[in-house]
Amino acid sequence: MSSGTHPKVAVVMGGPSAEREVSLSTGRECAAALRQAGYEVIEVDAGLDLIDQLRKHAPDVVFNALHGRWGEDGCVQGLLEWQRIPYTHSGVMASALAMDKEATKAVFRAEGLPVAESRLAGKAEVMAGHVLPPPYVVKPYNEGSSVGVYIVAEDAAAPPQLSDDMPETVMVEAFLPGRELTVTVLGERALTVTDIVTDGWYDYDAKYKTGGSRHVVPADLPGEIFEACLDHARRAHRALGCRGLSRTDFRWDETRGLDGLAILETNTQPGMTPTSLTPEQAEKVGISFADLCRFLVEDASCDR
Repeated sequence: MSSGTHPKVAVVMGGPSAEREVSLSTGRECAAALRQAGYEVIEVDAGLDLIDQLRKHAPDVVFNALHGRWGEDGCVQGLLEWQRIPYTHSGVMASALAMDKEATKAVFRAEGLPVAESRLAGKAEVMAGHVLPPPYVVKPYNEGSSVGVYIVAEDAAAPPQLSDDMPETVMVEAFLPGRELTVTVLGERALTVTDIVTDGWYDYDAKYKTGGSRHVVPADLPGEIFEACLDHARRAHRALGCRGLSRTDFRWDETRGLDGLAILETNTQPGMTPTSLTPEQAEKVGISFADLCRFLVEDASCDR
């Protein structure tokens, strides 16, 4: 342990994924909050020299502010286990499971949680013809932040033509109409439900640009739906083996009541930017941003 009152915390951010800029924003916000809370903080941009940087700074705890592949899929978690450095958020297995959207759905189905119909398909197959009846969504099965998402409308005459940077295997998922809802789980506590209101698809810009979406928190929902969201989010968190913090996203078709509620995915390292949902939910239930970050540092562990 460092000689100060609090542990020395390395906030690891950036990295090489498609979500680098979001991670840098998350990392800067979390580093500032941890300094405010009294921690000694080092900001580390995760590159190929990450191990060297961690050995140089010798932190007591790593605050994992990475998003996307390598930082959120178990890779960095395994590296930190190897180095025996306690770190925030979920461990290797939960991170790898949650990042693989189809594997996540298999876990949720086994748990009895509602999910949309989906399948994995080759990129060439998807571009050759409709893999599912329209409307449906095509997306990478191991990315987040709505990176590389294609929506195929009900009246689409032709299948989508995917960009060259899409992976060779993608997820094709039935489009779920309705409201976009989300729940943060902190420790074992489901905080509240947010209703995300946008003019269109809740895409990358809607998530991260100021004014891109409007958040109604707590969501104005029938009590049965509100409680079901909290319950499903807790069960999803436990079923995947998450630790510290997760956020589970839903779609709810209000014309179908409880049968219209389905989980889209669980994010083991939700964004902590100025427009992010998790800090907003925490604040609504009386947890300041600094206290949220402090909880994660205190909850950090290394399973060895």
